Amino acid sequence: MLATLSAGSFAHAAEDAPSANMLVYIHPQEYNNSIKLWQYYKDYWYMQGPLVEAEAKQTLGAEFGDIGMCDENQTAGKALVWLRPRMFYNPQVQTYYGSITAVAYNANGKPIATYKGEAEKMGYLDVYPEKQIMTVYKQAMQAVASKMKADANLQAVLSDTKVSNEAKTPCSMVTLLPAPKIQFMSF
Repeated sequence: MLATLSAGSFAHAAEDAPSANMLVYIHPQEYNNSIKLWQYYKDYWYMQGPLVEAEAKQTLGAEFGDIGMCDENQTAGKALVWLRPRMFYNPQVQTYYGSITAVAYNANGKPIATYKGEAEKMGYLDVYPEKQIMTVYKQAMQAVASKMKADANLQAVLSDTKVSNEAKTPCSMVTLLPAPKIQFMSF
């Protein structure tokens, strides 16, 4: 009887969960491990996760409309996009190099495609580095979004109205995705 009651409450909770067309996943490592950009006698440490999350919400939200993040509140959607940011600063030419790789999965966990956006910006590490980093991430995210918008396979998944409720929970599959390599100092 207890199993029947808990199964009923679980089904009710799944129905009440917010639903989005596309869910975005950023690995917890991007929120917990700082990345170091360095310039001879000046270092700058930052977390990639919050910066990329803000840019993903803005850029992908503008392109695809209903976007949700894979967290404890968002569990249902038609597709999952795993974002993997990278950043490097070259002190000799005073240039930021950034990239964002997005791997899209359908609601059943099958990979759709991989998209990569790259950007670079000249700037000094000791003059508003967070603003410079955000600009690079924004350009890289816009490149990813334009590639995603042009992909017919992803558009077909997002426009599919026949997705069942059982197949609309891609956030639950993030534990099955491979863990990324730990990046030391942005390498």
